[in-house]
Amino acid sequence: MNEHAARPPSGAADETVPEVELADEDIVDAMQHIPGYLDITPGDFREVYHLAHRHATERLLGGLRAEGLMRTVPAVLPPGMMLDEAARTLVASGFKALPVVESDGRVIGMLTETDFLCRLKAGTFLELLLRMVEDACELNHRCHETPVREAMTAPAVTVRPEAGFREMMAAFRQHAGRSMPVADAQGKLRGLLLRKDFLEALDRGAHR
Repeated sequence: MNEHAARPPSGAADETVPEVELADEDIVDAMQHIPGYLDITPGDFREVYHLAHRHATERLLGGLRAEGLMRTVPAVLPPGMMLDEAARTLVASGFKALPVVESDGRVIGMLTETDFLCRLKAGTFLELLLRMVEDACELNHRCHETPVREAMTAPAVTVRPEAGFREMMAAFRQHAGRSMPVADAQGKLRGLLLRKDFLEALDRGAHR
């Protein structure tokens, strides 16, 4: 078999959960192992497979909701906070990114470790470390004078608390970050959804 995502049946909305592509020879071989006469074509068989896969996906994963997977946000960053203080807050939180939140609770961005690297013009932390070893004077970015709003990734990609697995998958596909804010209809922060928690939930659902 060719193990890559198959095209969804007609009317399917997306390819959120990949299928195994069935070649015609796979289908014909399977049909030959079924006792009796099957009055269907390989195309009919493939359509049944697509529909069965979609039904099984909904049955196993349809109950996932962002509010059931999200974590409590250990800290939020106001847009006017200076980057040096934001860095200390990130380290203390144990997270790789934190939401940037206005005073009314609305999420306006995310500040990530990658954002710091971009401000310091480094591709990786190892590159940054080597630059520091080679020439400490080269790293003259004044983090204590730069507010979070100038470095954050904005706008933030968010999901609603009631978002199901398809909405969560689609949202994570929009960015490469490890986490994503969960916000209500007014854009106010409710929690933080970690990519690893979402993938672990998908794996548990797929193996039930």
